[in-house]
Amino acid sequence: MTTDKQQRITTYTAIAILAIIIAIVCIIGILTFGKNEEIIQGQAEVSEYRVSSKVPGRILEFKVREGQNVKKGDTLAIIEAPEVTAKMEQAEAVRMAAKAQNQKAEKGARQEQIQAAYELWQKAVVGREIMEKSFTRIGNLFKEGVVSEQRYDETKAQYEAAMATEKAAKAQYDLALNGAQEEDKHMAAAQVLQAEGVIAEVSSYINETILTAYADGEVTEIFPHIGELVGTGAPVMNIAMPEDQWVSFNVREDYLKDLKINNEINTFIPALDMNVIMKINYIKDIGDFAAWKATKQTGQYDLRTFEVRAIPLSPVEDLKAGMTVLYKIN
Repeated sequence: MTTDKQQRITTYTAIAILAIIIAIVCIIGILTFGKNEEIIQGQAEVSEYRVSSKVPGRILEFKVREGQNVKKGDTLAIIEAPEVTAKMEQAEAVRMAAKAQNQKAEKGARQEQIQAAYELWQKAVVGREIMEKSFTRIGNLFKEGVVSEQRYDETKAQYEAAMATEKAAKAQYDLALNGAQEEDKHMAAAQVLQAEGVIAEVSSYINETILTAYADGEVTEIFPHIGELVGTGAPVMNIAMPEDQWVSFNVREDYLKDLKINNEINTFIPALDMNVIMKINYIKDIGDFAAWKATKQTGQYDLRTFEVRAIPLSPVEDLKAGMTVLYKIN
């Protein structure tokens, strides 16, 4: 009897101990896993701008190297473009010709040209007078039947030609005497302006053969080598602006509850071993390709992924593009 009682006590004791152990395990599980924090991994980014040229040419010289810091206006590279230089020489020649034509129109004909035009007019007058007399004599003889009608027609044509020559010579003399017309002067002046416009255009292309920094930054990548040809608009180098920093996270939509525009979040950068407070400034749906698909037909639903961007409240020294940034979601 006593033995059975002892066995029951032992059994009850073992059950009680097992229950206590299970309770302890449950409590530990609740404490350990009930407050599990989801960690979202993001990536640091910095704004960049690409340096390129408007004119095709050959890389003559680089003034910087990858990893070097540059200031706004610093010379980065020099491009050799002999075609542009040749166009400038052509434009200069056109401008000189246009200026000469403009000066000629403004000044008018020289005295020697006026005198020459006058002499030609007087010569035409004498020729017309001679032909007029000849035509009169031939006309009288034609009426008397002495000369043929063909001779009369030829003399008449020569007389009319002499009159036309006199009129043309008189017009040339008047033109030389009066100088160029106002329309011609305006046209000559416009040609000068046109030539100067071409020179200004070519000068801008020549300026483009010297590539300069648009803003302060760090040269991250140089694409061509010295001596290589680059086309119009072809990228020559990338320059990062370290002061313009931001971080990008890909966040599933069920974690967006506490992530709002202008909210501040506490992040950790392993490479720098530091915590950084950042402000959210951008939230946008990435697209269907990044959606989390439910694995069950019931009880689950698809979840879309959003890109969340945040910027540090103050610039983070030594933060490089590509560094990992962690954010814990409670």
